[in-house]
Amino acid sequence: MACQGMVSKSGYWIQIVNYAYSTKHFVKPTFIISMNLDECFEHVLALVESAGQVIAARNSQRKTVVQKSSNIDLLTETDQQVERMLMDGISSKYPDHRFIGEEETSEGKKAELTEAPTWIIDPVDGTMNFVHSFPHSCISIALLVDRVAEIAIIYNPILNQKFTARRGKGAFLNGNRISVSGETSLEGALVTTEFGTSRDEEKTKVVLENIGKLVRKVHGMRSLGSAALNMAMVALGGADFNYEFGIHAWDIAAGDLLVREAGGVCLDPAGGPLDLMSRRVLCASSQALADQVVLELTQFYPEPRD
Repeated sequence: MACQGMVSKSGYWIQIVNYAYSTKHFVKPTFIISMNLDECFEHVLALVESAGQVIAARNSQRKTVVQKSSNIDLLTETDQQVERMLMDGISSKYPDHRFIGEEETSEGKKAELTEAPTWIIDPVDGTMNFVHSFPHSCISIALLVDRVAEIAIIYNPILNQKFTARRGKGAFLNGNRISVSGETSLEGALVTTEFGTSRDEEKTKVVLENIGKLVRKVHGMRSLGSAALNMAMVALGGADFNYEFGIHAWDIAAGDLLVREAGGVCLDPAGGPLDLMSRRVLCASSQALADQVVLELTQFYPEPRD
């Protein structure tokens, strides 16, 4: 795989050239894709804003709810409609782009992250909140090219909180630049985490054990029902670190870029590099704080991976 970026007068362009190799000879490119990332960002932001109005309009209404893996893992018709709106809107302009979406994955399609431009989408992150009309849900969407995040949008349309990030261009809330708090001490840290959507006894034991350990050492803990918005709060400087086991790539892909562009760090809860498909995440306002959290956490490795 070779990936080449270039700047044009009309904006930032990226060109992806995928090559196949053999031991004997060079094979022609299997695909070549060029796109203007500025134009791409504006196109998808408009789609997200439009889809967000569907969520906002329905937040206080009664919902038709389907249970997925358990009675706390929920799906509404709005999840499905919003995901389809986003995928159709992107595919109409970028037919070669691929998707990893929460709802299509729940229908049996395997999540596969390749070098090709791939949109990782959670149409309603915080579905339990949405079902209960608790105004803390969002659309979370990220574009990865050659497995590198280029665009991130996390949008809570109910409270009009629009978090955006572009690789190398910073992180923003409603157009205003944001940054992490820079907190370095465990004792001064406000923490976000979630209980998750699994009733698995082993995982529940680890979740409660970690909360029990941290609540005695940190400044405070919050659990507000949206993994993406938890990460956005770290990027904003409102929270100092967030960790969770059992989440999925669509919960954290946008938050990963947002936190890093805001000056924070994202990594595996055991201290290694973040693997979006591992269903584990730790993000923090500083590496020094993250290192302290790693020493405290009891580890859990969800199966299967995404």
